[in-house]
Amino acid sequence: MKYYFKGAEILAPFTITSNAPVYDVDTVSLKKQRASQNAQRWELSFEVVIPENPADIFVSGLEGFDSTETMVMPQFKQVYEATTVSTSPKTIGTAQSGTSSVTVDVSTASGLIPKGSFIKFSNHDKIYVVTADIDCNLQSDFSASIYPSLVTQVPTETFIHVGDSCVITYYRDVNNLQGITFSDGILSSPGTINLIEAL
Repeated sequence: MKYYFKGAEILAPFTITSNAPVYDVDTVSLKKQRASQNAQRWELSFEVVIPENPADIFVSGLEGFDSTETMVMPQFKQVYEATTVSTSPKTIGTAQSGTSSVTVDVSTASGLIPKGSFIKFSNHDKIYVVTADIDCNLQSDFSASIYPSLVTQVPTETFIHVGDSCVITYYRDVNNLQGITFSDGILSSPGTINLIEAL
């Protein structure tokens, strides 16, 4: 299981961060008060193996900071290996924006989408994570739990993209190195690459 960024293999360590701001204040009596606006985005951070021609990764890092791009959303190794779903299942019924579950039509696929799988609905670009197993081998439709809550309505018969079909739309962090660093005459590195989910 390998993932690539602009043709260069992604290296471990690989960081996936859920940026979901929570406002925290202490009252005069030292009680905690916390509030969330239910906003969330995924942020990825990693380095890559320099391709045989470092000019490829060098040139790719010079442009594209003002537009979105896409790549396959990396999955956890154990989750990827446990995924046995055969095709992209569909939803049944309409799931409203703000809800944390969708109803899966198990007649449209077979196999398992394990807890921790990143998924994407075909009607919008947001990436979600499954918080409980989705077993498409069951005999009846069931409610699948996701995080974060839906940012938009998901109509009936919407495809649920899993595995290599789950593609994240992202921006490059403007603080990324727009160039390349040479350690000696041969070794080079574009540094740590930071991606921010485009919402």
